[in-house]
Amino acid sequence: MKQSINKNKIILASKSPRRKYLLQQAGINFNVIESCFNETLITITDPKSYTKLLAEKKATAIWHNYPDHWIIGADTIVVIDDKILGKPKSRDHARTMLTSLSGKTHMVITGFAICSSSRNKIISKTVETDVFFKKLTSQEIKWYTNTKEPFDKAGAYAIQGLGTFLVRKINGSYTNVVGLPVCEVIEILLKEGALSFSDI
Repeated sequence: MKQSINKNKIILASKSPRRKYLLQQAGINFNVIESCFNETLITITDPKSYTKLLAEKKATAIWHNYPDHWIIGADTIVVIDDKILGKPKSRDHARTMLTSLSGKTHMVITGFAICSSSRNKIISKTVETDVFFKKLTSQEIKWYTNTKEPFDKAGAYAIQGLGTFLVRKINGSYTNVVGLPVCEVIEILLKEGALSFSDI
């Protein structure tokens, strides 16, 4: 069964290569147009509200330029002990983050929004996944930070990359940890008529 796109086109408002890859793997035809929204304007500290609002802002920042499209915005954060971990600013910062996650359970939250300006519709949700890290040695942390993989990742790791060895198990959506809860996104796109399935 192949997926076909209805007349409503889809735009991913993100430069994230991981989100792009996930949608491509799902067989969705879409364009990538990076949102220009300034993330520092969001001052909310509640993790769920933060990611949900930021996803909405990313999507609606460009939706008026593409009124006949469905726009997907998303933001992913790592939370441990009620503290949000963003992207590390240095190697030492990455080591500190990984040390704080070592041997513990943390939560990955992705807020996503699917919007259409011509329909005046914004659908936004959050998805949570519990991630269990193994107890890391200082040598493992040093080696991993030296790979440079952690530096554009929330929480300083990539579950789909070399960082897979850090994770003992997860409880919830794997794609959510990568950067986009594909199951939930596709469910909404189908419900809204942005996608359809046909035997071609």
